[in-house]
Amino acid sequence: IDPPSQPQQDFSSCHFTKTTFKMGRRPFRCYRYQKNKPYIKSRYCRGVPESKIKIYDVGAKKAPVDLFPFVAHLVCDEKQQISSEALEACRIAVNKHLTNTVGKDGYHIRVRVHPYHVIRANKMLSCAGADRLSSGMRHSYGKPIGVAARVDIGQPLLSVRAKDASEPHVIEAIRRGKFKFAGRQKILKSLKWGFTCYPRAQYVQMRKCGELSADGNIVKVNNRHGRLEGSALYLAGQE
Repeated sequence: IDPPSQPQQDFSSCHFTKTTFKMGRRPFRCYRYQKNKPYIKSRYCRGVPESKIKIYDVGAKKAPVDLFPFVAHLVCDEKQQISSEALEACRIAVNKHLTNTVGKDGYHIRVRVHPYHVIRANKMLSCAGADRLSSGMRHSYGKPIGVAARVDIGQPLLSVRAKDASEPHVIEAIRRGKFKFAGRQKILKSLKWGFTCYPRAQYVQMRKCGELSADGNIVKVNNRHGRLEGSALYLAGQE
């Protein structure tokens, strides 16, 4: 006895589509080192994606200069490139730890590097028959996929100023943010007053004699130019 015959299916009216898959974003280890010239956004290089980091000052950024004497820096120890995604991740990590420990009005974070260098990628297809569609290394100049900051050895990446009592929390926050970057970084405690360029003892002395005056989160130098009635040094009895 012959087995019952299966009904034949008609595929003449069906349409089969070939699905294509694009490769995901490359890991940033492909772009970690500086091997090309700086390539910035211009009228010749258009269509550059926006930087992921938009806020460079966080916390009590309008706090007077005399309020936060302690400052610590995260200093890069390698010549490399740091993506805008990594800078934003570091800023979020440092800000979150300091908000939970010190309070949102007890610190001022400043990101010191800006991502201007454009990262390119020659996008390839990874699908069935991709070798027929793609052109290989012909016209391989890539399209912009992101931006990064070019940093050097000894360059500060991030600075935090706070009160002297908050020193251990600031060091711990910067240590946590350090893990968002590739390579080696160092945490340095500065001997200067806040974000100014004067050592602590010199700052206190110059503030007492009137050579420096507070101007927001920085200081203004009172020089010996101009009219006497407008001179801070003359009004303080120093002239």
